[in-house]
Amino acid sequence: MKLAVLLFLWAALTVALSAGNASDPPRLHTLYNFDGADGGAPMYALVQGTDGNFYGTATVGGAYASGTVFKITPSGTLTTLYNFGYDYHYTNGGSPAAGLVQGTNGNFYGTATIGGINSDGTVFEITPEGELTTLHSFDGTDGQTPVGNMILGSDGNFYGATWYGGAYGYGTVFKLTPAGALTTVHSFALTDGDQPTGLVQASNGYFYGTTAEGGYNGGGTVFKLSQSGALATIYNFCSQEACVDGDGPYGLIQAANGNFYGTTVTGGTDNMGTVFTLTHDGTFTMLHSFHGLDGRYPYSALVEGTDGNLYGTTFEGGNNHVYYTCEMGCGTAFKITPTGRLASLYSFCSRGGSNCRDGVAPIAPLIQATNGNFYGGTARGGTDIYAGTVFGLSVGLGPFVTTQPTSAVAGAGVNILGTHLTGATSVTFDGTAATFTVVSSSEITTTVPIGATTGKIQVVTPGGTLSSSVAFRVLP
Repeated sequence: MKLAVLLFLWAALTVALSAGNASDPPRLHTLYNFDGADGGAPMYALVQGTDGNFYGTATVGGAYASGTVFKITPSGTLTTLYNFGYDYHYTNGGSPAAGLVQGTNGNFYGTATIGGINSDGTVFEITPEGELTTLHSFDGTDGQTPVGNMILGSDGNFYGATWYGGAYGYGTVFKLTPAGALTTVHSFALTDGDQPTGLVQASNGYFYGTTAEGGYNGGGTVFKLSQSGALATIYNFCSQEACVDGDGPYGLIQAANGNFYGTTVTGGTDNMGTVFTLTHDGTFTMLHSFHGLDGRYPYSALVEGTDGNLYGTTFEGGNNHVYYTCEMGCGTAFKITPTGRLASLYSFCSRGGSNCRDGVAPIAPLIQATNGNFYGGTARGGTDIYAGTVFGLSVGLGPFVTTQPTSAVAGAGVNILGTHLTGATSVTFDGTAATFTVVSSSEITTTVPIGATTGKIQVVTPGGTLSSSVAFRVLP
């Protein structure tokens, strides 16, 4: 069911909000409506660039109906940076099924599921101005159909996954240098997983991720992976009768408390998906089982907000049902505490009647921007019911800063992203002062000061002191 829904959607489809206070009710603002010609189905997470704008991919649509890379300002102005499919053979790829990650050089890196020299997908680099370079074409033996965001590892290389291919045909985890040299880190063999869908590098340096299928019970896995390729399965889903522990995990995060959190698309007490938590040693707890009115089919990974709660979306469910459009519910945005108390924040198709002007099927993971608000995308809905939207969601959280990368050795360069940084007078790493340069209102460049320890970064600005959302890890 989980894979069929996603593949059907894929085949069928050809905000600046001020920070309120924590008591404010959630407010959703449609930032942009796609119309097909400028892309469609923004199904994967946006990334906030150092310039303060958001960058993302549309899986379909565009000038050649094969997807796009786009930039969108916080006020909702969209620029198409690249149209995939300009030639019959998709030399530079097509149908991107992953978001972007920004490298330390300021360029963005991503993957396309089809095309390239061998028609098995590509990895690309694209400048903020839209100049695209294909770095690698998969050939099946090193992977096929890359899906899910790559991440920037603490070693300066990028890590990602392919759904298929590799030594056994069940997908891979790969490493890519910024220059484009690709190494297969692990090939899945079904018993240890099938269709890896995302990675996160934990505070211990290991990579953790999920596979949507495979494992001992066929319901997917959570795995731990070393940089040398040694893999250990942490949990096999459907270990409990009738898969009440969940079936089909899509993505994982490590929260500030050190534990991992994720969602499964199906399974649970009503077979509509779950939210779970997992410790490093594999202790599993199901936090919530969806039942329909609170959402169903949470395809997207969670994001930890600056308030310590977890935020996500469900593909269907909620309070609104539209005949022929979203009969099982039009999707939701939700908040859940680390202990499992869930609150629905928004039911999609609350505006626009049968046209669902506020969007349908929010499948893209949410991100929290440095202004405190969350941003995401819907696969359908908007002014064109088949094209989708980009939206912002305010829940009353204030601004903060984040870093790129999130860990480094003393003396290494670091970018600090935020809002209203002009006039900053101080930057500290866990209390240790650092030298810095204010590049723009959204970016500060600095170096990790000698003697700094792992902890929060603080930036003193004319408007107040901004803290990082997570602790910056100082590497030995």
